[in-house]
Amino acid sequence: MAPSLGSSVAVALSYFLGCGTPLHSVWAAEVDAKWYAPSKNQVNDLETVPTATGVYGFIFNSSQTPDNDYGVYNWCNMPHVRRTEYVRPSAEYELKYVELIHRHHKRTPYSSNAFPEESYHWNCDDSMLHYYGQPVSGLNADRIYQQGYISSVNPFVPSGWIGTCKFPQITAEGLVDSWQHGADLYAVYHDLLGFLPPRGSSSLPPSVKYRVTNNLITSQVVGMVINAMWHITEPVPILVQAQGIDSLEPQYQCKATSGLFSTIQSKSNPKWRQHLDLSADLFRTLDGISGVPPSDGGFHKSFDAYYDNLSARQCHAKPLPCKILNGRNNTDCVSQQIADAVYRWGNWEYSQIYRDNYSSLDASSGSFGVWIAELAANIRDVIADR
Repeated sequence: MAPSLGSSVAVALSYFLGCGTPLHSVWAAEVDAKWYAPSKNQVNDLETVPTATGVYGFIFNSSQTPDNDYGVYNWCNMPHVRRTEYVRPSAEYELKYVELIHRHHKRTPYSSNAFPEESYHWNCDDSMLHYYGQPVSGLNADRIYQQGYISSVNPFVPSGWIGTCKFPQITAEGLVDSWQHGADLYAVYHDLLGFLPPRGSSSLPPSVKYRVTNNLITSQVVGMVINAMWHITEPVPILVQAQGIDSLEPQYQCKATSGLFSTIQSKSNPKWRQHLDLSADLFRTLDGISGVPPSDGGFHKSFDAYYDNLSARQCHAKPLPCKILNGRNNTDCVSQQIADAVYRWGNWEYSQIYRDNYSSLDASSGSFGVWIAELAANIRDVIADR
């Protein structure tokens, strides 16, 4: 039997109180909030990850997922809610409330994940990132956008990525997919289910809200989503919580949570230590090609940096990197087999951090407890017709 709404709220609040009090509160008896080990599978099995080939059928090199495989994990572009796949419930059910949380769309890599020297430029002249302000009433601002350029006079060259992109930013392909995501959402929740109101207004319906994090790439996505859903070009307010306490990213400080996540990703965790030992040769190969020093902790505490660097290239049909000698590409390059190994190890790490380790539930619930409590409060308000 599903837990009552009151129990759900109690659990959410007990998670939140983990930032300073025991993670399992007096409500724990109402709902089973214990962690249970997942079954062994190809992603989390340390015996098969080092020797497997490919990446389990997951997609890392294309933004297109064939219709007959729709729903297969695609790192480049997430699956959308679409009429094609949506299973409509029977008429006895009435949809009352929808709260959708999803990742951003395709982007450039983070600057911190660049190699010391990159062999090609990455330009984003096919997209516009708008940055301007204007008063609510009165004078209007022009719709300016920043366009990166490289000065022929400035002698200083940044390390890492060079080009007109921001690192990160949603790329033109990611913006197009964001728009399509909005169109697909409207096709399901208006055209199919009749839940959303019709288009035609110059502003958002009062029952519809959009929320972003303080990371600007989420705002870049939502502008495209809103336009696709409502076909409006007037200014639209989007909700964002204050920097440092945002519950959606989340950003608020929680020593209990950060301590648990740090322990999971440390050599005091036998599984984490074993995976670092098993992947040591792969790290050495990557370092030799990339020029990243072995002492760079950001690149060697996990595969996250290499994962971001390589997958962003492949999602945008850019070549995998080669070793640079005297300013030129060498024949010593990252092969597809090496990239696939990075993706397998990266997925093992994500599984260990957020599911496989016995502390992962407490760590995640402490981190997302505020957002879970907000979600539960929203559902309670709908039930109470507030």
